[in-house]
Amino acid sequence: MNRLLFIAQKAQSSLCSSYRITPSKCFPAVPSAGGKLIVIMGPTGCGKTKLSVDLISRFFPTSEIINADKIQIYRGLDITTNKIPIHDRKNVRHHLLGDFSPSESRPEFTASDFRDSVSQIVSGASGVPFLVGGSNSYIYATVAMKFDPEIDVFDELNGGFCRELRYRCCFLWVDVCLPVLNQWLEKRVDEMLELGMWDELKQHFRNRGNTKYGLEKAIGVAEFEEFLSYDYDGGEDRAAYYEKAIRSIKENTCRLAENQRRKIVRLRDDGGWDLRKVDGTAALMAKMDGDGRLAAEVWETQVVKPSVKIVRDFLMG
Repeated sequence: MNRLLFIAQKAQSSLCSSYRITPSKCFPAVPSAGGKLIVIMGPTGCGKTKLSVDLISRFFPTSEIINADKIQIYRGLDITTNKIPIHDRKNVRHHLLGDFSPSESRPEFTASDFRDSVSQIVSGASGVPFLVGGSNSYIYATVAMKFDPEIDVFDELNGGFCRELRYRCCFLWVDVCLPVLNQWLEKRVDEMLELGMWDELKQHFRNRGNTKYGLEKAIGVAEFEEFLSYDYDGGEDRAAYYEKAIRSIKENTCRLAENQRRKIVRLRDDGGWDLRKVDGTAALMAKMDGDGRLAAEVWETQVVKPSVKIVRDFLMG
């Protein structure tokens, strides 16, 4: 980690040692009538949500965030689904974040539901909305001019992507080197457990309905449900199965990130999306090393600064 941190320090220094972005550098609102949309993509844990909040709270104050994580749309399991806490939202309005409660008549919030909801939000927005999340299938469903909910466009056997878009999009891809991201995701699972993920899930299991949709698909639910189903011989046996459940959560989270990244590459290469990439690797390495000051500086210069320029140029274009 020290070697990686040295690389991060050198990169941060070479970019702009004296540069600082201040909240006073706000940019004027651009009405949504022009059909513009800022889309921030990336694998889970890369910093998409933090970047969107930083950009809106400091530079584009008339914009709002539309959550594009299909599990976070559902109400409940805030720790398990890693919803951004209220105090971290910095008074930025979030749409479709914990808003949906399933019912027998409507057990799932589908990609078609998402497409329709985003259309309504965009049409009523005063500024250009930020669509932020890792559910690339829902993002595609939203921005593609033609969308068939029966076809998985990410399945190579189903043909190609619709290259015509419903909005003028600025695609920001927050990327992180996978070995570094995987290390962070495992650490994040440990932090979520410390915050009360297991207690939250036990409450969920007591109160859950009879459904296979929504929160039942969240990573952590199936893994801990399997843990609860074992017939234990003793305390040591139970502890071993608990650790097995945690390992499964970490492995499945890393696998999710890899799949999400693969889909983003497909959207770029096969879908023709013009993705503007910013690299959060160095900032994440500094964060894991415990140097908060360096992590903030690298995040500012390598992620926030280029993102502000990309979004500014798009809005003024």
